[in-house]
Amino acid sequence: MDTGEQTEETIFTWGAPPLKFGAGAADEIGFDLAQHGVNRVLVVTDPGIVATGVPQRIADALNRYDITAEIFDGVHVEPTDDSFAKAVGYADEQGPWDGFIAVGGGSSIDTAKAVNLLTTYPGELMDYVNKPVGLAKHPPGPLKPLVAVPTTAGTGSESTAMCILDVLSMKVKTGISHWRLRPTLAVVDPLLTMSVPPEVTAATGMDVVCHALESYTSRDYRSFRRKAPEERVTYCGSNPVSDLWCEHALGLIARSFRRAVRDGATDVEARSDMMMAATFAGMGFGNAGVHIPHANAYPIAGMVTDFVPAGYPPDEPIVPHGMAVSLTAPEAFRFTFSAAPQRHQRAAELLAPDQSGIDPAEQLPRALIDLMRDIGIPNGIGAVGYAERDVPNLVPGTMKQQRLLATCPREVGEDEIAEILTKSLRNW
Repeated sequence: MDTGEQTEETIFTWGAPPLKFGAGAADEIGFDLAQHGVNRVLVVTDPGIVATGVPQRIADALNRYDITAEIFDGVHVEPTDDSFAKAVGYADEQGPWDGFIAVGGGSSIDTAKAVNLLTTYPGELMDYVNKPVGLAKHPPGPLKPLVAVPTTAGTGSESTAMCILDVLSMKVKTGISHWRLRPTLAVVDPLLTMSVPPEVTAATGMDVVCHALESYTSRDYRSFRRKAPEERVTYCGSNPVSDLWCEHALGLIARSFRRAVRDGATDVEARSDMMMAATFAGMGFGNAGVHIPHANAYPIAGMVTDFVPAGYPPDEPIVPHGMAVSLTAPEAFRFTFSAAPQRHQRAAELLAPDQSGIDPAEQLPRALIDLMRDIGIPNGIGAVGYAERDVPNLVPGTMKQQRLLATCPREVGEDEIAEILTKSLRNW
C-alpha cells in the first residue's frame, strides 16, 4: 500500500517499561539491577520517604549484589526547575553513576528522570522542556538504567515517558516528554503505600482518575495528520491498547478508591488495586495523552498563593498535582461530551455503575463530583484560593500547554478555557 499521498494518520505507538508488581517487590531490586551490569547507583527520594527507611532498605539490599548505592533525599514536593537543578548538581558532583533508583511519588520519579537525562547528556534543562516554554530537543541517545519505585498511587510516572516541573520564573507547570525517559523497570510494591495519609491518598488518586478519563476521552489517533517517523510524539491520541488499560484502571478505582482513603492503613487489597490502577492509567495516558483538566492544573498549581492542604508539608502553599487536575474535571468533561458521547458514558458507567435516570451529558461530571465529595477534595478552584478575577491570569498558563490541548477531542481556545475555569469556582 502506498502511503505517500495519505494525509490521515494510520499509525499509533504504545510503550511501557517492564513491570514487577506485588507485595515485597521492592526487596528484589538488587537482583534486577544486577542484570544490567551496574556497580554504582544513586537513589533519588525525598525527606519524608527517607524517614520511612525504605530507601536505605533498598540501598542495603543492593550490597548483596556488589552494587554500591548512595541516597539523595533533596527531592522537592511538586518539583521545580530550581529543585531539578539542585538534584542534577548533586549527581554531577558525586558521580559518575551507572544507574538510578527513584523511590517516592511522581516528584521523585520525575526528578530521577531529569537527573538521568542531564547527567548523561549535560546541557540546559530548558533545552529539553516542551514547547513553547522550552526548546523540546530530543535526548541524543540512550539513558542509563532507571528503576522507578512508586510509594503513592498517583502519577503513574513509573510507566510514562515524561517528567513534570514548575518553571518558577514563569509561574507555569510544564514538562519534558520523550520515550527515552521511560524507566527501565517499574517496581510496584503496594506495601510501600500503607502509611500514606488519607488526604494524600485522595489527591494522588484523583490524578489516577483523571489520567484514565482524559486518555479514554482524548482525540482518536486517526484524526491527526499523518506524521513522518521522526515527528512522532509520546501522546498519539486514544488507541485500542491505551483504551484497555484505562478501562481496567477505572474499574479498580470504582471498587477501591474510597476504601483506600478511608481504610488505607489496613486495607491491603484497596491499596493494591489503587497501585495497579495508577500503573494501568500510566500505561494509558502515557501513550494516548491527557487534555483540559491537566492543562488547567498547571497554572492552578503554579500560581497558588496561600493554600496549604492537610497531609502535606506545612511550610509552603501548594495545590497538589492530582487535586489541581480534579478541580476543573467535571466542567471539562461537560465541555468535551459532545465530541465523544459514547466514550463519556462508558467512562461514567465504569466509574459509577448506577447511572440510571441521569442526563447522559451529566453522568461523568456527577460521578466525579460524588467521588470528590466522598474523599474530601476541595469544592472547586475557589476553595484553593482563586476568585473570578483570577481567571484571566490562569488562562494563559493553560494555553501554553498545547502538547496537552492538542489531544482534546473538541477544539478549545482561550474563551472556552475561561468559561470552564469560571464554572469550576464551585463544583457543587
